[in-house]
Amino acid sequence: MTAPHPEWIRNYVDGAFLDPDPASAFDAVDPATGTAYARVHEAGAEIVDRAVGSARRALAAGWADRPVADRARILRRAADLIEQRFDDFVAAELADTGKPVTQARALDVARAPMNFRAYADLVSSAGEQSYLTDTADGRRALNYTVRKPLGVIAIIVPWNLPLLLLTWKVAPALACGNAVVVKPSEDTPATASLLAEVLAEAGLPRGVYNVVHGFGADSAGAFLTEHPGIDGVTFTGSSATGSHVMRTVAPRVRPVSLELGGKNAAIVFDDADVDEAVKGLSRSIFTNTGQVCLCTERVYVQRRIFDEVVAGLATEAASLRLGDPFDEATTTGPLISEKHRRKVLSYFDLARAEGADVVCGGRVPDVGEHLDGGSWIAPTLWTGVDNSSRVMREEIFGPVAGLVPFDTEEEAIALANDTEYGLASVVWTDDLRRGHRVAARMNVGLSWVNTWYLRDLRAPFGGVGLSGIGREGGESSLHFYTEPTNVCLQL
Repeated sequence: MTAPHPEWIRNYVDGAFLDPDPASAFDAVDPATGTAYARVHEAGAEIVDRAVGSARRALAAGWADRPVADRARILRRAADLIEQRFDDFVAAELADTGKPVTQARALDVARAPMNFRAYADLVSSAGEQSYLTDTADGRRALNYTVRKPLGVIAIIVPWNLPLLLLTWKVAPALACGNAVVVKPSEDTPATASLLAEVLAEAGLPRGVYNVVHGFGADSAGAFLTEHPGIDGVTFTGSSATGSHVMRTVAPRVRPVSLELGGKNAAIVFDDADVDEAVKGLSRSIFTNTGQVCLCTERVYVQRRIFDEVVAGLATEAASLRLGDPFDEATTTGPLISEKHRRKVLSYFDLARAEGADVVCGGRVPDVGEHLDGGSWIAPTLWTGVDNSSRVMREEIFGPVAGLVPFDTEEEAIALANDTEYGLASVVWTDDLRRGHRVAARMNVGLSWVNTWYLRDLRAPFGGVGLSGIGREGGESSLHFYTEPTNVCLQL
């Protein structure tokens, strides 16, 4: 397999790819090598306006009124076509992100058809509330709920899991009868445009799915969220950008769903299976080079096993293989960009200034001359930090974690909850009663016990505090992407 090398990655509006304008373009860069593999057509205000207008016309033309069975059939067909073009999506994902081919196959691209099928099934079987109402004067009425599509949805997705998170939002939006305008990250533009080809072949009417490429401020992102024709915004990304999105749509009182950053904690009790905990922690710290909102950056270990866990994690970090994304033996890819690497490296400097002990990493690794231009970083662990350290309070979004000892259960809970974020947590213990007890006390949207990154697509997903607002997944997605109307009929 080799990475795709299209000359252009283009905007997709009203069922067609637009002719690119060389004067409004930027490079798509492979983060593994630091070289450009394509040019991306940046959407200005006029193209964004055309995309939103196209979506509104698609709704007026009857997409929102299609029978649920029709919409579900298109989603299932899209899932089949993604599987038929599986290798194309894998290659596009690798060119955009530099992540290992094994991960792209097993996680990123594999989840895309699952998302479409899950929401096709869910919308096909969804029911609504109804109540038989008795009044004081002896009359009766039937109250029931009708759900209608929200309208035109702005879908803004990040660069860390671009296809997975795109389909996680597009599938329920389309299942509910909405039309969408997608703005992928400027760092990972390829798979959103590739998905346009699949959806068109699946029979999705023109204008229902649109893609605009570009940046945030003074570019496609701002033009999209500021557009008066948008009926709702779903965004995954940084807490700072999510806050800006809320301020942008507030004057028009549009609903938002924001899945934002995390500074996720893991608690390891001394009754845990240490080998299992170390393996699980290695996954939760280093998967996707730490570039997952659910990754662990704070690890609290009961003092009796602290040194054992630190040594085990250092061994796991040393076993990771950084290298060519297309090599089946590679376990760890680069960071997404040189800009992001500079941010992570600044925290390496800060950790040293704060007196942290570097257990491993803390540097730019040598990955071979042919990859020297990429955004590589060494998996890094720190001890000698505490909750007053900035590296333990601010989201870094890299393959890093600080390890801190604790003595009692109450202390561990207090340490884990001492954060402005609230996305996810992990508890490692062989005491099932303790697992239930501690997991329920975590101030997060998702609380794992003895596992990580295991989810049911029907369950609600989201965070609290700086980690976001709202929930998606299962019926929560159906509720966000629709508006309910209560019908009251006197009998």
